[in-house]
Amino acid sequence: MSAVPHARASALAAIESTGVVAVVRLSAAAQVYDVAHALMAGGVRAIEVTMTVPGAIVLIEQLCGALPSNVFVGAGTVTDDETAGAVIRAGATFVVSPVLRPAVIETCRRHDVAVVPGCLTPTEIVTAWEAGADVVKVFPATSLGPAFFKDMRGPLPQIRLMPTGGVTRENAGEWIRAGAVAIGVGTALVDQKAVAAGRFEAIADNARHFIRAVQQARGLAASGA
Repeated sequence: MSAVPHARASALAAIESTGVVAVVRLSAAAQVYDVAHALMAGGVRAIEVTMTVPGAIVLIEQLCGALPSNVFVGAGTVTDDETAGAVIRAGATFVVSPVLRPAVIETCRRHDVAVVPGCLTPTEIVTAWEAGADVVKVFPATSLGPAFFKDMRGPLPQIRLMPTGGVTRENAGEWIRAGAVAIGVGTALVDQKAVAAGRFEAIADNARHFIRAVQQARGLAASGA
C-alpha cells in the first residue's frame, strides 16, 4: 500500500482541529479494533499505534483499510528510517518518534507523510523543526510541565508543539492554553484496566473528556459543555 494522496496535510488538519492524538500501546493486537472504535465514538480522529504493539505494521494496514477516511492512523515509537518506510507502505498517515532522527524526517517528507519527532531541549526542538518536522513532540513532557510550552512559544511561536507523557484528564487544558497545538495522550485516555475488562465505553468517555478539554481551552466549547 502506498501513501494516501495529501495524507500529510489531511492528518495535520485532523491533529490540529481535534487537538488530541491517542497513543495506543497495548499487549494484544485484537483489542486495538475495539479501542479504535471507542476513540472514534469519542471524537478522536488521530490514532497512533506504537511499534510495541504485537504485529503493529500489519495492524496499521488493517486499520487503515477498516476505519473511515476521516480517521487517521499513525505509527508511534518509530526510531529508524527502515521502520518509517514500512509503516508508510502500510498506510500510516503520520509517523511519531520518541527521539529526533533526521533520516526518519527525511523519509516521511519524501512520501508526503506527517512526521512528529520527539525532542526535549530547545536546541533539539529547533533542529527538528528546521529539518522538516510537522509537529514536535515534547517527550517526556512529565518533567517539564505546561510552563515550558509557554516559555518556548515566546521566542518560537511558529513551532507546533505537542506534549506526550504527563498529560492527564486534569491538566489537558493547561497544555493547550500554554501553547500546545495538540496533546498526545496514552494511558490516561486508553485506560489499560478498562481495556482488559472490555469496558470500551469508558475509553469513549475519556476521549470525549479530552476533546472537550481542548475545545474549552481554545474557547470553542459551547456554553455549559
